[in-house]
Amino acid sequence: MILSVCLAGVLFFFSTNGIHAQENPGFERTPEQRRHALVIEIDARVLNEEHDIIWNEIQRKIGMPGIPVGIRLVGANLMVAVQFTPVIRQNINVLVAVVQIWIDSQGDGVSYHVSQQTIPIDFDEPFYFFPLGTSNPSIELLMTVNPYIAAQPDTVSSSNQ
Repeated sequence: MILSVCLAGVLFFFSTNGIHAQENPGFERTPEQRRHALVIEIDARVLNEEHDIIWNEIQRKIGMPGIPVGIRLVGANLMVAVQFTPVIRQNINVLVAVVQIWIDSQGDGVSYHVSQQTIPIDFDEPFYFFPLGTSNPSIELLMTVNPYIAAQPDTVSSSNQ
């Protein structure tokens, strides 16, 4: 099965490179930035055909409304890039997810798929996101979004530290 080969490559890449979020070099945690900043926790998991977790990694990233936080999952013949852009309004909070998938199939060449979804969120409420779709839940992201001020400073890592 092509997907099993893809996932094996993804697992190998994870074990050597982890998850990478876009860097936000201007984020210095000034009081104004802390007031608007968000902590995005991503628990990335790879599942086998029996839906057992065979790999996972948790990352906490600092983000700002309107600025995307990206992750990239790369395997031998599969690459999944996801950007999450938080949009915070007075009466609704959402994450706009843009998913790009490249699959290199033997004989068929490289196929590219892109999708965009708007996900309503509540702070401190975990939710699942499946970059490959719910019909193929072999990669799942368990995510939580919280205001930066509510998070413990020693448990948050920034990509520029």
